Amino acid sequence: MRDESKPAFLEQLTSKLRDRTAVIGIIGLGYVGLPLTLRYAEAGFRVLGIDIDGAKIERLNRGESYIKHIAGSDIAAARERGFEATTNFTRAGEPDALIICVPTPLNAYREPDLSFVLDTADALLPFMRPGQVLSLESTTYPGTTDEELKPRLESRGFVIGRDTFLVFSPEREDPGNPDFHTRTIPKICGGATAACLQAGIALYSPAIDRVVPVSSTRAAELTKLLENIHRAVNIGLVNEMKIIADRMDIDIHEVIRAAATKPFGFTPYYPGPGLGGHCIPIDPFYLTWKAREFGLHTRFIELAGEINSDMPHWVVGKVTDALNRRGKSVMGSRVLVLGIAYKKDIEDMRESPSVELMEILRDKGAAVDYSDPHVPAFPRMREHHFDLKSVELDARTVASYDLVLLATAHSAFDYDLIGQYANLVVDTRGVYLSSLPNVVKA
Repeated sequence: MRDESKPAFLEQLTSKLRDRTAVIGIIGLGYVGLPLTLRYAEAGFRVLGIDIDGAKIERLNRGESYIKHIAGSDIAAARERGFEATTNFTRAGEPDALIICVPTPLNAYREPDLSFVLDTADALLPFMRPGQVLSLESTTYPGTTDEELKPRLESRGFVIGRDTFLVFSPEREDPGNPDFHTRTIPKICGGATAACLQAGIALYSPAIDRVVPVSSTRAAELTKLLENIHRAVNIGLVNEMKIIADRMDIDIHEVIRAAATKPFGFTPYYPGPGLGGHCIPIDPFYLTWKAREFGLHTRFIELAGEINSDMPHWVVGKVTDALNRRGKSVMGSRVLVLGIAYKKDIEDMRESPSVELMEILRDKGAAVDYSDPHVPAFPRMREHHFDLKSVELDARTVASYDLVLLATAHSAFDYDLIGQYANLVVDTRGVYLSSLPNVVKA
């Protein structure tokens, strides 16, 4: 018997999701969309993946992975379960659920760039049909779902909460982290209406262990920003503490290790050469931009952003001082940057501070090379270019550089060899715990 309290389309949708007969559409098959695709396939759903990158689509349909920490065998297994990838947006009417997982970068003025989200929505809309749920997972400012996506759906004649369902459910992927997986990371979900929230819960519950409902899409959007701003602010704090400790000739990593022994009231955060990744360096700007609409100036958040953004220049200052003490200048020196991914043991270079370090050093006249086992050749990037390949490390190679700059502490590096043979090491990650005459901590 039909539940009279539910709109007919909602009852049909939730029934198909519960029975796993629904088709799941994932738009954007990158670091967020691809793991989600694999999880839905593993949970027994047929998945249609849509991406504008034809090369990615070809590899996926051959059962190959293009993300290092995702095994090709997992792609092949998903293919056997019915996963298909395409560049054809006209197929957007086939899935019962459409989940948007596309980038939300900043423009040249450090303002939100929603072009990927809006272009994706505009490409999907002509082919959507009644009975679908549309979920946005891309990190954005509070109000995006209500102010941008909802009017677009309504312009096509859909009634939100009756024949189409709209939710925001922010991604929480941590690429390369072996302790957490898509299934085990709780999923925040907010709906444009109460019926939309029901649809969102029905969408994610079969694939995710725990779905956490919130009162609105705006609450869900702000939740994601709070999570990442919390990290950005605390990293800004510890980066400022690092500068203070350095001036006082105190090892900040020793201090953090000691403070972390307190069993309550302290969470350790670690300094570095700047912020990387697609979320933490970018998300604070989404909130500060939106806050201005309400006449608010987010001074605390912006100050943390300034500190973190300035860290590459501070590190280069340490490089300059270290070379000066050896009677060398940055100009003409050979510098090897260790690790250009934004964090250890992955190949993801989005917003990596290592790239900014390389550019500053190059602009100052240094001959810059890099070594990164996860990035064999410097990739094509919109704003950065180096015609370089990763340098293989051995004693002779390490000794041939005037300075080795440790920017990303990959597990694969032989730190004993580097410490033994490098003329100078500037360590931005606290790898070298004991004091070595050729190691400068930054």
